[in-house]
Amino acid sequence: MENASKALIIAGAILLAILIISLGIMIYNQAAGVVDSNAMDEAAVTSFNQRFRQYEGDNIRGANVNAMIDTIIQNNLSNSDDPSKQIKIDNSGAAWNNPASGTPYGGETGNPPTSTYGSAQTGKSYSVHFKADEKSGYFTLVTIKNAT
Repeated sequence: MENASKALIIAGAILLAILIISLGIMIYNQAAGVVDSNAMDEAAVTSFNQRFRQYEGDNIRGANVNAMIDTIIQNNLSNSDDPSKQIKIDNSGAAWNNPASGTPYGGETGNPPTSTYGSAQTGKSYSVHFKADEKSGYFTLVTIKNAT
């Protein structure tokens, strides 16, 4: 009888050890998934922002600003279902061509839905700076001013 009780104690200890090991593996797999998803999120944000970073600077020609606006318009159209990836343009401090007449006017702040947004004057230089959202890290605003 004594051998049977020892066998049951040993079997219980083995089952308990298997349970603890299984629990440890499950916790490890969940933690690894969180780390992998954070790395993927950071890579996605970097990739998204990199498309626009080439246009950033203090002496950007008007033609490059217009190319950036086209890129932003395409981005906003392709990401219309995700508001965190929408980029607004603040060109209130820039000399700008009116979309209707082509004549210069003071800019505005907004989300450019189409190419009728207006355009930068190609003979001028602009200061272009992006601002990222604090939570998502994606660029959400670009400020365009006349270069000084």
